[in-house]
Amino acid sequence: MKLLLVEDDARLAASLRRGLEAEGFAVEVAVDGDDGAWRAIEGTYAAIVLDLMLPRRSGFRVCTDVRAAGVWTPILVLTAKGGELDEAEALDAGADDYLTKPFSYTVLVARLRALLRRAAQRTVVPSEVGDLRVDHAGRRVWRCGREVTLTAREFDVLDALVRQAGQVLSKRDLLDAVWASDFDGDPNVVEVYLRRLRRKLDEPFGRRSLETVRGAGYRVVADGG
Repeated sequence: MKLLLVEDDARLAASLRRGLEAEGFAVEVAVDGDDGAWRAIEGTYAAIVLDLMLPRRSGFRVCTDVRAAGVWTPILVLTAKGGELDEAEALDAGADDYLTKPFSYTVLVARLRALLRRAAQRTVVPSEVGDLRVDHAGRRVWRCGREVTLTAREFDVLDALVRQAGQVLSKRDLLDAVWASDFDGDPNVVEVYLRRLRRKLDEPFGRRSLETVRGAGYRVVADGG
């Protein structure tokens, strides 16, 4: 599998490349944001490892521009910027996971493999649950024929639920599906994203399709009765 590594620290880039190649990956390196964005849009990669503090174009802009170009290659941000606001901005810009420096190489490889597993499981056939339509490949959503704009993380939560429509997914199920399997933050972040989705997809349309099943988790049903 071919990875794109966007990292301007030459020593770290060389070390990461050697380590990832030892794990069986083929690795291309971009040393600035412009080159990284161009390669990500024009090339084909299994995943992208992206620094945020890059010359010429920030990692935040790379994420935004790559997603705007319709490229949904999984992106793992690897950065020294460890603040919650930076992490939230990167995820909303289109990143799939976030790891701060200094980092455990074992965790980096495990997170990459988790991203690749989730990407492999994505279906390309749009799903419909009542009048809610989700284009998994294009990462677009419609309700009652009207397109609704979601952030990257909001879409991922909805995507996980729609793929198993009618089934109850626990917080842990959603954390494993959308966040990293070793996520150690506040699990109530799932509730935050469910509230956001209801405000965008249910309430404006008089629907109740995003259900909370007390003591068990969450599910998507056709219009929610």
